[in-house]
Amino acid sequence: MQSVIKVNLPQTKYDIAIAPNILDRLGDRIKDLKLGKKVLLVSNPEIFNYYGETALKSLENAGFDVCAHLIPPGEIHKNLDSIQKIYDTALDNHLERSSTLVALGGGVVGDMTGFAAATWLRGVNFVQVPTSLLAMVDASVGGKTGVNHPRGKNLIGAFYQPRLVLIDPNVLQTLPPREFRAGMAEVIKYGIIWDADLFTELEKADRLDDLSSISQELLENILISSCQAKADVVSQDEKEGGLRAILNYGHTIGHAIESLTNYELLVHGEAVAIGMVAAGEIAQNLGMWSASETQRQDRLIQKAGLPTEIPANLKASDIIATLKTDKKVKAGKVRFILPEKIGKVIITDRVESEAIAAAISKVRSEEVAAI
Repeated sequence: MQSVIKVNLPQTKYDIAIAPNILDRLGDRIKDLKLGKKVLLVSNPEIFNYYGETALKSLENAGFDVCAHLIPPGEIHKNLDSIQKIYDTALDNHLERSSTLVALGGGVVGDMTGFAAATWLRGVNFVQVPTSLLAMVDASVGGKTGVNHPRGKNLIGAFYQPRLVLIDPNVLQTLPPREFRAGMAEVIKYGIIWDADLFTELEKADRLDDLSSISQELLENILISSCQAKADVVSQDEKEGGLRAILNYGHTIGHAIESLTNYELLVHGEAVAIGMVAAGEIAQNLGMWSASETQRQDRLIQKAGLPTEIPANLKASDIIATLKTDKKVKAGKVRFILPEKIGKVIITDRVESEAIAAAISKVRSEEVAAI
């Protein structure tokens, strides 16, 4: 499998390169971009333990002057304190405007590295090397970077495009099963918002909850179709002026759940899965799509081993209040992405609190989880 997807934006263009063992060629691919000699590799200790040596060796062999910075894993560390430490390493190693920050890791590493790159010296080069399924199909593409505020997810950030996205499917072999399932939530999302054929192909699979149960052909199609879908959307709307908002399907209530549980109970993809179930329920109640389509979506989410119920600890009133702080609020109204059919969604700010509360009540678990 060797594929290159082009992301064409008004001000910049870059490739998403997908191939087994392409991590070995990281240095050469960056060298082809004719960037400066200094590179700061940002990762977390676990990922660096697996792939740091390969990445550093590739960069050094290509003639780059390389240093590394490790950040603790987890959404809880996605904050301005962690960004400050990246700045410190950049300053200590005399990074210049021609220098490059390379994100080797999942979505948290990518978001923080991208934000640091966007803001250090008013912008240095940035390369994404995603190592989780979620980062490969979603977080690494499109230029959304940022960190969390104590009162909300991704409230601090910038649109800042990478110069290259390098995807090596082989690194998924070391991805924890829970993180693989979390990534499948974003894949399913693309099937609902953009690519009905991808959704149908996922439905035909016997299992989606484990990498070893997925054929090489299906994995290839998951990566290519998901990245192509995001590239298509972002190319039409880089900074979420309209169409790009559909990429937030499942994220509205999902982000509220993450924030209210302090990012400790669920990983991002699990929260998105629950958010999609809730959005599907709202759409069905509003007569936008059928009960059978709701069932198709929810069955696919369950097939991927993902949760489908809002934790019973969370009150509808608290979720609705948290939605008001979401960055997608416009003129004081919460914008929801709701499905009309598999492969098509709409953006609407006409979902009343009563409809949200009814959906939350329907999909909320009866078991109280420890938070």
